[in-house]
Amino acid sequence: MAEYCIETPVTDEFIEKLRVGDYLYITGNLYTGRDSAHKKLIELIKKGKGLPFDLKGQFIYYVGSTPPRPGKPIGSAGPTTSYRMDLYASKLYSLGIKGTIGKGCRSKEVKESLKKYKAVYLAAIGGVGALISKSIEKAEIIAYPELGPEAIYRLKVKDFPSIVINDIYGGDLYEEGKRQYKNIFTKGLM
Repeated sequence: MAEYCIETPVTDEFIEKLRVGDYLYITGNLYTGRDSAHKKLIELIKKGKGLPFDLKGQFIYYVGSTPPRPGKPIGSAGPTTSYRMDLYASKLYSLGIKGTIGKGCRSKEVKESLKKYKAVYLAAIGGVGALISKSIEKAEIIAYPELGPEAIYRLKVKDFPSIVINDIYGGDLYEEGKRQYKNIFTKGLM
Protein backbone atom coordinates (compact mmCIF):
# COMPACT_ATOMS: atom_id res chain seq x y z
CA MET A 1 0.00 0.00 0.00
CA ALA A 2 1.25 3.43 -0.94
CA GLU A 3 0.33 6.98 0.02
CA TYR A 4 -0.09 9.76 -2.51
CA CYS A 5 -0.61 13.47 -2.08
CA ILE A 6 -2.31 14.52 -5.30
CA GLU A 7 -3.75 17.59 -6.98
CA THR A 8 -6.83 17.53 -9.16
CA PRO A 9 -7.36 17.12 -12.02
CA VAL A 10 -5.51 13.81 -12.48
CA THR A 11 -4.38 11.87 -15.54
CA ASP A 12 -4.78 8.28 -16.74
CA GLU A 13 -1.09 7.76 -16.00
CA PHE A 14 -1.63 8.60 -12.35
CA ILE A 15 -4.72 6.37 -12.09
CA GLU A 16 -2.64 3.49 -13.53
CA LYS A 17 -0.31 3.70 -10.48
CA LEU A 18 -3.07 3.16 -7.95
CA ARG A 19 -3.88 -0.14 -6.27
CA VAL A 20 -6.51 -1.10 -3.74
CA GLY A 21 -5.52 -0.04 -0.25
CA ASP A 22 -3.52 2.99 -1.39
CA TYR A 23 -4.19 6.18 0.57
CA LEU A 24 -4.86 9.42 -1.29
CA TYR A 25 -4.72 12.90 0.17
CA ILE A 26 -6.45 15.10 -2.38
CA THR A 27 -5.79 18.81 -2.84
CA GLY A 28 -7.63 20.96 -5.37
CA ASN A 29 -11.28 20.70 -6.35
CA LEU A 30 -13.79 17.96 -5.63
CA TYR A 31 -17.30 18.14 -7.00
CA THR A 32 -20.24 16.86 -5.02
CA GLY A 33 -23.27 15.04 -6.27
CA ARG A 34 -25.84 12.55 -5.15
CA ASP A 35 -28.60 10.73 -7.02
CA SER A 36 -30.80 13.78 -7.74
CA ALA A 37 -27.87 15.78 -9.13
CA HIS A 38 -26.61 12.79 -11.12
CA LYS A 39 -30.02 12.36 -12.73
CA LYS A 40 -29.96 16.01 -13.80
CA LEU A 41 -26.43 15.65 -15.23
CA ILE A 42 -27.46 12.61 -17.27
CA GLU A 43 -30.52 14.51 -18.59
CA LEU A 44 -28.21 17.33 -19.77
CA ILE A 45 -25.92 14.80 -21.46
CA LYS A 46 -28.87 13.14 -23.24
CA LYS A 47 -30.01 16.56 -24.49
CA GLY A 48 -26.50 17.38 -25.72
CA LYS A 49 -26.21 20.36 -23.38
CA GLY A 50 -23.14 21.56 -21.53
CA LEU A 51 -22.42 20.42 -17.99
CA PRO A 52 -21.85 22.75 -15.01
CA PHE A 53 -18.19 21.66 -14.73
CA ASP A 54 -15.53 19.98 -16.84
CA LEU A 55 -15.53 16.29 -15.90
CA LYS A 56 -12.08 15.45 -17.27
CA GLY A 57 -9.68 14.31 -14.59
CA GLN A 58 -12.03 15.18 -11.73
CA PHE A 59 -13.47 13.39 -8.70
CA ILE A 60 -17.08 13.41 -7.53
CA TYR A 61 -17.70 13.13 -3.80
CA TYR A 62 -21.02 11.56 -2.84
CA VAL A 63 -21.98 13.78 0.08
CA GLY A 64 -24.91 15.75 1.40
CA SER A 65 -23.36 18.15 3.86
CA THR A 66 -24.99 19.85 6.81
CA PRO A 67 -25.28 23.64 7.01
CA PRO A 68 -22.04 25.39 7.98
CA ARG A 69 -21.45 26.87 11.39
CA PRO A 70 -20.56 30.58 11.42
CA GLY A 71 -17.15 31.19 9.87
CA LYS A 72 -16.92 27.70 8.36
CA PRO A 73 -17.28 26.83 4.65
CA ILE A 74 -19.32 23.67 5.26
CA GLY A 75 -20.90 21.60 7.99
CA SER A 76 -20.33 17.91 8.57
CA ALA A 77 -19.38 16.35 5.23
CA GLY A 78 -19.37 12.57 5.55
CA PRO A 79 -19.81 10.24 2.57
CA THR A 80 -23.12 8.77 1.53
CA THR A 81 -23.81 5.28 0.21
CA SER A 82 -22.47 4.98 -3.31
CA TYR A 83 -24.64 2.30 -4.88
CA ARG A 84 -27.43 4.85 -5.37
CA MET A 85 -25.25 6.50 -8.03
CA ASP A 86 -24.36 3.24 -9.81
CA LEU A 87 -27.06 3.82 -12.42
CA TYR A 88 -25.28 7.01 -13.56
CA ALA A 89 -21.61 6.36 -12.78
CA SER A 90 -20.57 4.53 -15.96
CA LYS A 91 -21.69 7.39 -18.20
CA LEU A 92 -19.75 9.92 -16.13
CA TYR A 93 -16.61 7.75 -16.17
CA SER A 94 -16.94 7.52 -19.96
CA LEU A 95 -16.86 11.34 -20.10
CA GLY A 96 -13.66 11.68 -18.09
CA ILE A 97 -14.40 11.44 -14.36
CA LYS A 98 -11.34 9.76 -12.84
CA GLY A 99 -12.79 8.88 -9.49
CA THR A 100 -15.76 8.84 -7.21
CA ILE A 101 -15.72 8.95 -3.43
CA GLY A 102 -18.34 7.49 -1.12
CA LYS A 103 -18.95 4.53 1.12
CA GLY A 104 -20.07 0.98 0.48
CA CYS A 105 -19.71 -1.47 -2.40
CA ARG A 106 -20.18 -0.77 -6.11
CA SER A 107 -21.98 -2.87 -8.71
CA LYS A 108 -20.26 -5.20 -11.15
CA GLU A 109 -21.11 -2.76 -13.98
CA VAL A 110 -19.38 0.12 -12.17
CA LYS A 111 -16.30 -2.01 -11.48
CA GLU A 112 -16.12 -2.90 -15.19
CA SER A 113 -16.44 0.79 -16.10
CA LEU A 114 -13.53 1.63 -13.80
CA LYS A 115 -11.33 -0.76 -15.79
CA LYS A 116 -12.63 0.40 -19.17
CA TYR A 117 -12.35 4.15 -18.54
CA LYS A 118 -9.36 4.17 -16.16
CA ALA A 119 -11.01 5.46 -13.03
CA VAL A 120 -11.04 4.51 -9.35
CA TYR A 121 -13.55 4.27 -6.56
CA LEU A 122 -12.39 5.74 -3.27
CA ALA A 123 -13.89 5.52 0.17
CA ALA A 124 -14.03 8.23 2.76
CA ILE A 125 -14.70 7.02 6.27
CA GLY A 126 -18.34 7.22 7.27
CA GLY A 127 -19.20 8.63 10.68
CA VAL A 128 -16.41 11.20 10.73
CA GLY A 129 -18.01 13.92 8.60
CA ALA A 130 -17.02 16.67 11.04
CA LEU A 131 -13.40 15.57 10.81
CA ILE A 132 -13.48 15.32 7.01
CA SER A 133 -14.93 18.84 6.80
CA LYS A 134 -11.66 20.17 8.25
CA SER A 135 -9.98 19.40 4.91
CA ILE A 136 -12.56 21.53 3.05
CA GLU A 137 -11.42 25.13 2.67
CA LYS A 138 -14.22 26.46 0.48
CA ALA A 139 -17.64 25.26 -0.70
CA GLU A 140 -19.68 26.93 -3.43
CA ILE A 141 -22.84 25.78 -5.17
CA ILE A 142 -22.27 25.58 -8.92
CA ALA A 143 -25.51 23.86 -9.99
CA TYR A 144 -28.99 22.93 -8.80
CA PRO A 145 -29.31 25.10 -5.68
CA GLU A 146 -32.94 23.96 -5.45
CA LEU A 147 -31.60 20.57 -4.28
CA GLY A 148 -30.30 22.09 -1.04
CA PRO A 149 -27.53 19.91 0.44
CA GLU A 150 -27.73 17.70 -2.65
CA ALA A 151 -26.82 20.57 -4.99
CA ILE A 152 -23.57 20.27 -6.90
CA TYR A 153 -20.83 22.04 -4.97
CA ARG A 154 -17.26 22.77 -5.92
CA LEU A 155 -15.21 22.02 -2.84
CA LYS A 156 -11.72 23.41 -2.48
CA VAL A 157 -9.90 20.77 -0.44
CA LYS A 158 -6.49 20.31 1.10
CA ASP A 159 -5.28 16.82 1.99
CA PHE A 160 -8.77 15.30 1.76
CA PRO A 161 -8.31 11.70 3.06
CA SER A 162 -9.48 8.68 1.07
CA ILE A 163 -8.54 5.08 0.31
CA VAL A 164 -8.68 3.17 -2.99
CA ILE A 165 -11.43 0.53 -2.82
CA ASN A 166 -11.64 -0.41 -6.53
CA ASP A 167 -8.82 0.07 -9.01
CA ILE A 168 -8.53 -0.33 -12.79
CA TYR A 169 -7.13 -3.85 -12.40
CA GLY A 170 -10.27 -5.34 -10.89
CA GLY A 171 -9.03 -5.07 -7.32
CA ASP A 172 -11.65 -4.75 -4.60
CA LEU A 173 -10.50 -3.88 -1.07
CA TYR A 174 -13.80 -5.01 0.45
CA GLU A 175 -13.50 -8.46 -1.17
CA GLU A 176 -9.83 -8.65 -0.15
CA GLY A 177 -10.82 -7.90 3.45
CA LYS A 178 -13.39 -10.69 3.39
CA ARG A 179 -10.79 -13.15 2.02
CA GLN A 180 -8.28 -12.20 4.70
CA TYR A 181 -10.86 -12.55 7.44
CA LYS A 182 -11.96 -15.92 6.09
CA ASN A 183 -8.35 -17.13 5.95
CA ILE A 184 -7.74 -16.10 9.56
CA PHE A 185 -11.02 -17.62 10.71
CA THR A 186 -10.50 -20.96 8.91
CA LYS A 187 -6.96 -21.30 10.27
CA GLY A 188 -8.35 -21.15 13.79
CA LEU A 189 -6.51 -17.97 14.70
CA MET A 190 -9.66 -16.33 16.00
